[in-house]
Amino acid sequence: MITATLLMKLTFVILLLSFSPLRAQVAGCTDPLASNYNEFASINNGTCAYSTVELVPDISMVLPAEMNETSGLLLLNDRLFTHNDDTDTNLYSFDPYNPSDFTIFPIPFVTNKDWEDIAEDETYIYIGDFGNNGTGNRTDLRIFRIAKSDLEQNPVADTILFSYEDQTDFASHDPNTTDFDCEAFIVTENKIYLFTKEWISKKTTVYELEKTPGTHIAYMKSTFNVQGLITGATHLEDRQLVVLSGYSIVLQPFVYLLYDFPDNDFFGGNKRKIPISLPFHQVEGITTSDGLHYFLSNEQFNQGSIAIDPKILHLDLESYLSAYLSADPLSVPELHGKELSSILVYPNPASDFIVVSIPETSMKNDELSMDIVDPAGKKIMTQQVSCPLTVIDLGNLSHSPGIFHVLIRNKPDMVVSRLPVYIH
Repeated sequence: MITATLLMKLTFVILLLSFSPLRAQVAGCTDPLASNYNEFASINNGTCAYSTVELVPDISMVLPAEMNETSGLLLLNDRLFTHNDDTDTNLYSFDPYNPSDFTIFPIPFVTNKDWEDIAEDETYIYIGDFGNNGTGNRTDLRIFRIAKSDLEQNPVADTILFSYEDQTDFASHDPNTTDFDCEAFIVTENKIYLFTKEWISKKTTVYELEKTPGTHIAYMKSTFNVQGLITGATHLEDRQLVVLSGYSIVLQPFVYLLYDFPDNDFFGGNKRKIPISLPFHQVEGITTSDGLHYFLSNEQFNQGSIAIDPKILHLDLESYLSAYLSADPLSVPELHGKELSSILVYPNPASDFIVVSIPETSMKNDELSMDIVDPAGKKIMTQQVSCPLTVIDLGNLSHSPGIFHVLIRNKPDMVVSRLPVYIH
């Protein structure tokens, strides 16, 4: 039953729709957690702004001395893997909650000029020997590739050599004065993406690189002002999520959340920087398995009276990413054919009801139906669409807060429009 209060709200929204000239999809900030969230936006244009917060790790464990120069971090089969940045050619595997329980995996026939990060795909482990902060003029930048199946016995490393397409100056520079240093990368299904550590500009540039052995060019994709030094990266490829680790010039660590971006345009979506309340911690590696809980590592730091042990840190980002990650895209049907444009869902976020607005031209051309899919991918409602404005009373639906999807289907039961809506 529609109450009087609900009817008043509904009347206001319908009047707003009637007089609004906006019939096309609206670009703006689509993240309800942002300070400039636009409830009418259906296209994320990367403009979301966020209030400043600071996180404290919920777990901090000292690493054994063998790993005091820990630089990269990878979570694999419930074990953490790390390496030192210039001291040996070993991988160290250990229990995430008991670092003293570790195993050493020597990698033969390679050298460690400056190992800075570690990543994986389904088949291989990749080690980035591309640190370049000493003189800024390395011509032997490389990534080692090792089959996971060979790691425990007789590992053989292939080599991916590369150079930056826009680096033309190979003169020797003073330490820590180059913008062609790199300490972070991710490996996707098809490519490698490097995130530079730019000492002068305090920005990071993304370069795209082939992931097969050989000599390649790293092509510049985009640059973003992170106002700091990027040291590590981890990602969930199917969820359009990348999280970077880094620190400021005075060793104030932070994480940078990049999510809801189109394709591999990592800075084209939401960008949120969150400082970590651990001054003078040189955070280096970062990894996750679920996108909500993260392990980070910091290397040993000694300067004057300041002495920081190498550590493994655990950071809980659930309150910042759970709403975004709650909708499982694998359970929501893909669009088929040309998407119907100008379909709107109001209000967004919603609590009492939603209104689905479909242009009359689309109503004339197709026999349409509508589904509502909850964050777990379960269909909780379906009905035929018989008029341009369809009102859904949310009080009749059993649901918990999260990101739902409104799916519009045509007569052959193909999904022709898919709109997210945050329901309280």
